[in-house]
Amino acid sequence: MKITVFGSANPQPNSPAYQEAQRLGQLLAQAGHTVLTGGYIGTMEAVSRGAAEAGGHVIGVTCAEIEAWRPVRANPWVKEEWRCQTLQERLDTLITNGEAALALPGGVGTLVEIALTWNRLIIASISARPLILIGHGWRTTFATFIESMPGYIADHDQAKLQYVATVEEAVAALA
Repeated sequence: MKITVFGSANPQPNSPAYQEAQRLGQLLAQAGHTVLTGGYIGTMEAVSRGAAEAGGHVIGVTCAEIEAWRPVRANPWVKEEWRCQTLQERLDTLITNGEAALALPGGVGTLVEIALTWNRLIIASISARPLILIGHGWRTTFATFIESMPGYIADHDQAKLQYVATVEEAVAALA
């Protein structure tokens, strides 16, 4: 399966967040999955590195708009680069080409990726697939959002989000 992984560009090598993302990439590759990431630094690099070092295939979806904003290129563990012109095209590529999506901790960009994927699942513009959010932060974020606006998000739409505590649980949830 192609697994899209969302997460922050902030984690630095050897940090706990980077190591967790690297472990996720390793576990996904060992399970026979292809990893699809944003292709750059931080979580994207760590997942790519973990998957590549475990013998997995890594696709990096890169974007001219991001490279014009920040001087980055695809990380060295990307084996296949899919180039996009715009951020919107990049998001669409990541969302539509993954047969499941996993989200590690992140910021605004990761929240956008989750929200777009979730909304596309709700309106059925993409086929049903797992959307697994890793870590306590996402559970708290979405619980606060849902509980503070009662009646706006149906139970069956809330059920499209899966929450797990660890990367090991995320990979197990795919099986």
